[in-house]
Amino acid sequence: MVTKKKKELFEVAEGESIDECLERIKAAGYFPTKRTEKPIFKENVNEGKVEYEPVQRKTIFEARLME
Repeated sequence: MVTKKKKELFEVAEGESIDECLERIKAAGYFPTKRTEKPIFKENVNEGKVEYEPVQRKTIFEARLME
């Protein structure tokens, strides 16, 4: 018998909407408890100076097992 973890992290995939990710979480038997957004930066070098530019963000949901 395989048991599921009590907590699981779900990342919104590229091309997937937040609603689609929430449906995927529900279908896996979990419910979301926390949403985190992390920025993705691009490194630019101008005249020897390194600058970081935000280009997108990654959305991650923490979910708990429905009992």
